[in-house]
Amino acid sequence: MGARVQSLGAHIAIYLDTLAPANGLTTADFDMLGTVFDSRLYPIDTLAFGRESDVDANGVVIVLMTGVVNALVTKTQCNTSGFIAGFFFPADLDPTIRTQYNNGEVFYSIVADPAGTLSCAHSATEVKRSTPVTFTHEFQHMINFTQHVLVRSGSTEEGWLDEGLSKYAEELAGRTYLPGDSASFSQYAFNEVSDAYKYLSAPGSNPLLIPVDNGTLAEVGASWLFVRYAVDQFGDSLPRKLVQTSFTGAANVTAQTGQPFDAVVTRWALANWVSDLPGFPAPPELTYTSWHFRRTFASLNAQDSVIFSRVFPLLPTASGASAVNLAGTLRAGSGVYHRALQGASGPAFTLFLSRDGSAALPGQIGARLSVIRIR
Repeated sequence: MGARVQSLGAHIAIYLDTLAPANGLTTADFDMLGTVFDSRLYPIDTLAFGRESDVDANGVVIVLMTGVVNALVTKTQCNTSGFIAGFFFPADLDPTIRTQYNNGEVFYSIVADPAGTLSCAHSATEVKRSTPVTFTHEFQHMINFTQHVLVRSGSTEEGWLDEGLSKYAEELAGRTYLPGDSASFSQYAFNEVSDAYKYLSAPGSNPLLIPVDNGTLAEVGASWLFVRYAVDQFGDSLPRKLVQTSFTGAANVTAQTGQPFDAVVTRWALANWVSDLPGFPAPPELTYTSWHFRRTFASLNAQDSVIFSRVFPLLPTASGASAVNLAGTLRAGSGVYHRALQGASGPAFTLFLSRDGSAALPGQIGARLSVIRIR
């Protein structure tokens, strides 16, 4: 496969696969993408997460726009469950094997394919609009790998946290258009909110702690929500701390927040229900400060009640307080929500979390029963 440079900027070189379909992006389009990366995305990501490496000593990040990415999903898969917009391949930078690959800072994205010759159709307009989001997402993955592996000789970040940080990078880029340009903000942030909706619609079926960064959209939504909540709670400097370290996963969260991971996850899970809950003054540690999700999801429901069928996606089951009886599987880092309804003068009751209705769960499982009283 060959590729030619289409645009060269201060921090980016955009290559196009020579086998790319016809009727793709113009020279002006490529230059626009390069300018957006240089002037907006590069400063945002490097400030938020740290610097990339330069093992090939060319001074730029290479983006290869190739139909190989389009063809990662079939046309049927693309039309039913979505497509892969791009990826970062760690082997290109891994010091033990990179000479077998591209031996440099490269990430990959789809090409315009108006006729749908490779998978489902992607118009030039669509690719031009969506590609900056892919750039900022994959660039975070590259920086994360650089800081963990090349700078500190550690292990790669766990997939769920790495993905959550890349989705946070998308949102962060979108926020640079506010106030005033809500359309551009939505272009970057809509997928995060949509994925979060999918997760909150069925949190009991979707784990947070996915082992790699290619989980379902609902699992990706959980990753973004967790990172978003953690940044709201522990400050804008948290993402940089999470990236510039040799810690990974839960241990990384504990090290950078100073709080046990299980405590942070528990508060996050409660915040997903009580933050902005009408009539309930949620304590600060149980809130999102950057989003009013009940208002956001209600707006999406009003705009499209087919895709966003609920005013608020998280819908706990409910029963009388003394009649709680739930059974099922607890997913790693996630939870099942239930409302135990009790009158103002009702009798006391006890809740148990058990393996089979009687025996206690083994301590090493780490399952938790979290209860919050809402009047």
